Amino acid sequence: MARRRREEEHENHERWLVSYADFITLLFAFFVVMYSISSINEGKYKVLSESLVGVFSEPQRSIKPIPVGDERPRTTEPDRSLVEDNEQTQSAIDEPGADPLEKIASSVRDAFGDMIMSDQLTIRGNELWVEIELSSSLLFPSGDAIPTNAAFSIIEKVAKILAPFENPIHVEGFTDNLPIKTSQYPSNWELSAARSASIVRLLSMYGVNPGRLAAVGYGEFQPVADNGTPEGRAKNRRVVLVISRNLEVRRSVSGVGSAHAQPDAALKRAGTQPAPASAGPAPAEGAVNSPSSAP
Repeated sequence: MARRRREEEHENHERWLVSYADFITLLFAFFVVMYSISSINEGKYKVLSESLVGVFSEPQRSIKPIPVGDERPRTTEPDRSLVEDNEQTQSAIDEPGADPLEKIASSVRDAFGDMIMSDQLTIRGNELWVEIELSSSLLFPSGDAIPTNAAFSIIEKVAKILAPFENPIHVEGFTDNLPIKTSQYPSNWELSAARSASIVRLLSMYGVNPGRLAAVGYGEFQPVADNGTPEGRAKNRRVVLVISRNLEVRRSVSGVGSAHAQPDAALKRAGTQPAPASAGPAPAEGAVNSPSSAP
């Protein structure tokens, strides 16, 4: 009996398509990951850049920087825009009879007119201190204290106004009453303090004397609006820069918060002169300087 001839299996000539499809899928995933890595947070990049510049510019750590790419010719001429800003600010400082707090308030109004009109920034004050209030949504992401990209440009403009003066500054951080409990911020105390500290660091980075600065966090306990509504909670999430007449005023105001402090006789007895660059002798007991008009 003749043996049945075994049929040959059909050879699949398209098996390479499976490997090719897998390769294309992996290649697509690779480029997606590379793109996500390349999306840099400008705020974090600026902080890292400033830190690296500060480290490598120290003479004891780096005698000569390593050139990367084409070296550009160096010039001794400063940026004209910075020179013009400094000249305008210096002319305002040198103006006779002008009060420092009034000049600061006027400069902020001129620089942030659009934000004031849209209620994103509020400026108010009296003869002893000036307050610059900003919504936290302008400066920080929700539940975080890392400054946004917009915060760098805003605080840089504020720092240019404040840097030439010697008045002490403290930054107040406030939150709403919604609880937060993370490993980094166990409560609103830590979040508000971290936010005010971030603004203090930016001010220092942009040229404000660190000896003038202080950071205070009040958490949720000094609301200015009803926390029962989304609008009220948005108003309570704020950062306030308080520029004081002198150190005694700053201590008094930061002790209770600018929202509760009053320019009473006790604060006026602290003196109404700008804070000196270095600590000086305390004013004589009972001495009262004539207050200036409110800015």
